[in-house]
Amino acid sequence: MSTYAQPIFTALLITILASFILFIPWLIHTYRKYGYLSFSKTIIMWSFIFYFLAALCLVLLPFPETRDTCSLQKPDTVYYNVKPFQFVADVLKDSGIVLNNPTTWLYTIKQPAFFQAFFNFLLLMPFGVYLRYFFKERRYWKRAFFLSFLLTLFYEITQVTGVYGIFNCAYRIFDVDDLMLNSIGALLGFVLAPVIWAFFPSDEAIKARAAELAQKDIVKPVAIILALAIDFFIGHFIWLLISTAMGYNGIVEFVVKFILYVLIFAIVPSMTNGATLGMKIMRFTMKSENGKSIIRQSWRRCIAIVATVSLLEIITILGQIELTMDSPFYTLQIILTLVALLAAVLIRILMAVHIIRFIIGGGKRRLYIDTYADLVATREK
Repeated sequence: MSTYAQPIFTALLITILASFILFIPWLIHTYRKYGYLSFSKTIIMWSFIFYFLAALCLVLLPFPETRDTCSLQKPDTVYYNVKPFQFVADVLKDSGIVLNNPTTWLYTIKQPAFFQAFFNFLLLMPFGVYLRYFFKERRYWKRAFFLSFLLTLFYEITQVTGVYGIFNCAYRIFDVDDLMLNSIGALLGFVLAPVIWAFFPSDEAIKARAAELAQKDIVKPVAIILALAIDFFIGHFIWLLISTAMGYNGIVEFVVKFILYVLIFAIVPSMTNGATLGMKIMRFTMKSENGKSIIRQSWRRCIAIVATVSLLEIITILGQIELTMDSPFYTLQIILTLVALLAAVLIRILMAVHIIRFIIGGGKRRLYIDTYADLVATREK
């Protein structure tokens, strides 16, 4: 089983890494499409990525220790099998199985050739299940079978070419039985898929939920957090371009970031009736809770954001002050560093708790920056 455990563990690590990279774009896509985060959709897509990587790792790993795989093989090594049902002959060979004696049939499951064929049959069965989810209807079974055949053909070609020339000889053979078993397994998965997908909400249910939220003009907390994250990312990305080109640092960095935050959180919303670029991407805007000027309230929100960021920046600067031990203020510097560290940790903990409560509240609470500015999120244009 260790032969299968290592590729699956590798696939899990790659999936986790890919999740960190793709998670925010996936959340943005889901919110733009449905207007809220569908937990079931997220689980399905994450599991599909994991399955696809796991199947690929099972096919390719472990790699040989050297690229010169020809040196590890005999000159007459055969790299392909084009005889259908060869696995049946391999299972029956020297197994002691007598076809007209049912008591010997149990010997089948003790044969390595049987397990190899059985796992090949199972390998693409989940792929058929996912294809049924994407295609919806059973009448697309031919399309599913064709795609499954193409996928397993890709696996076999990858193997027989030594991963397209990375290894000078194939380290696994091209097997027509694998093509057949993989494709049939996927087709069976496609047929049986409704049993699994019955536990998940349908697309119709998700769209109905999205329509209900739109009708009630509800903007979920995660959408607001994502919009804020996008705005900060835009600001930091612009600063990165400026610092790379100009070499700014220190106090100049503080001033440039201050200007960028004013531009992103005050000037842009004043010109777009309350929406930052992040809000535009997430398809919502802000409106004044008490009918006040959206320009004035947007500036108030910007002040709350800039004040928070500036406080953290100042605390960081104070914590980075370094004096020599000969300085009469050395003891004061040690105390100041400790106080700055504790203050930075405390502020971040408070903000994390505030954001968690905001998300868990499901819209019953607001971020402190929106409370201060008397702003509420709306889907109204």
